[in-house]
Amino acid sequence: MVEEEQKYEVDDAYVLPDLAATAPSGGRVRALPPVTLVARYLDTVDLRLARAGASLRHRRGDELPWTVKLPTGTPGVRHEVSRPGPKGQPPPELVELVTVLHRGAPLAPVTVVRTVRHAYEVCDKAGTVLAEVVDDRVTVLDDSGATTDTFRELEVERKGGDRALLDRIGTVLREAGAQGGSFTPKHVRALGERAQADPDLVAPNGLPAEPTAGDVVTEALRKEIRRLLAHDPLVRLRAPGTGGDTGVHQMRVACRRLRSDLRTFKALVRKTWSRPLRTELRWLAGVLGAARDAEVLRARLRTTADADPLSPLDGDAVDRLDEVLAARQRSALAAIDEALRTPRYLALVDSLVLASASPRLTRRATAPAAKALPALVARPWSRLTGPDGVDGLDARSPDDRWHAVRKEAKQARYAVNAVAPTVGQGARRLSRALARVQDVLGEHQDAAVAADTWLEIAAELPDDHELAVTAGRLAERERASVHRMRSSFPAAWHRATRGRRTSWLP
Repeated sequence: MVEEEQKYEVDDAYVLPDLAATAPSGGRVRALPPVTLVARYLDTVDLRLARAGASLRHRRGDELPWTVKLPTGTPGVRHEVSRPGPKGQPPPELVELVTVLHRGAPLAPVTVVRTVRHAYEVCDKAGTVLAEVVDDRVTVLDDSGATTDTFRELEVERKGGDRALLDRIGTVLREAGAQGGSFTPKHVRALGERAQADPDLVAPNGLPAEPTAGDVVTEALRKEIRRLLAHDPLVRLRAPGTGGDTGVHQMRVACRRLRSDLRTFKALVRKTWSRPLRTELRWLAGVLGAARDAEVLRARLRTTADADPLSPLDGDAVDRLDEVLAARQRSALAAIDEALRTPRYLALVDSLVLASASPRLTRRATAPAAKALPALVARPWSRLTGPDGVDGLDARSPDDRWHAVRKEAKQARYAVNAVAPTVGQGARRLSRALARVQDVLGEHQDAAVAADTWLEIAAELPDDHELAVTAGRLAERERASVHRMRSSFPAAWHRATRGRRTSWLP
């Protein structure tokens, strides 16, 4: 569940205005009975969750008393997951959701917040709740139950309405004297300055006007580390990732890009530091790979089966193929869950958090980026264009040869992406052209793997003749796609190698 809300600061003298005008035509504002909520928040000694914008709490009286809230990167918008459980024992599932934040450190109560809440629901004429406005009087308690602080705030939470409704309600509240403060959760206000300190994970924050090579490498690493760790809880929840992709895909991409950057810029990072990190990222990418492959194949199965409506395939046989893939996917996801619970993964997360703060750079990293980086990018580019890359490729090369070129193209594109903010327009053009090359090679690889998979499943079920026929027809369609991509590749490659895109490379 995604929670979206806006907060406003008010004093004790503030009078909540009439909200009726904010309801749509025929709608109304419904007042709910006041309630008292007592929430106990858990965190590490150094408040790793609070500093990262997350929380784990037990709130008395809720049907599902245990709740984790996770940041999404957008102020006021958080993932919210609630589960049942006794007061003194947080559900293991919720503790695991904040693994990348606590990193194995013990969780214990850090503050208790008592809230007297008056809530108002803004409804449409059908009675659907569009937004909820709550007037909270908050008391912060210490271990003995004594009051240490009090404050009052208003929250406007989006329910079935749109963001424009939240803005209209906010306008009415501000006109009555409310202050639209920064989005600060109650427990963070209760915990004070320590909870508002910087998180352990250092986020990318842009490059200086004249960056060093080390600045560019550091920024690239921080970007992908943040992507990897942000998708950890989404993988555990089986929730969608950013950009419409799954969390598994986003985590795997982050692993690959980090390994690629550490390889491309190996002259700028210490080998004793980067090699073990690349090894562990390769392990994690491998764990994620089986589930991602099953995702891709299941989606491709339906697309390929429906590709020619005039020549339909046996629907029941397609369903049986999907059942095999679904079983593989469940097994692969279970393996991911197991891997994410291991000390090995915790150690990797620790290493990544430390890397975001201070990657181990060499002296060469102090050189100006514009001078040092093009030569480093030229290496993966040379591998891509050389005899073991595109120069040695032809229409009759085996599938694995095309796949090897695809991996080199991906490495080259990742390298170009990393330096584009410094190198300029030529690198951005090359990156866009390589994206098209990658699309062609990616479709080639997906089709080739799919064709082999359909035939492999049919071979495992020799008595299922309808499935065998369907698998064969699917494989023929996939091989046709392979040939189309091989025909499309020369034009895509020609566009990528035009002089204006590559002239910046030494």
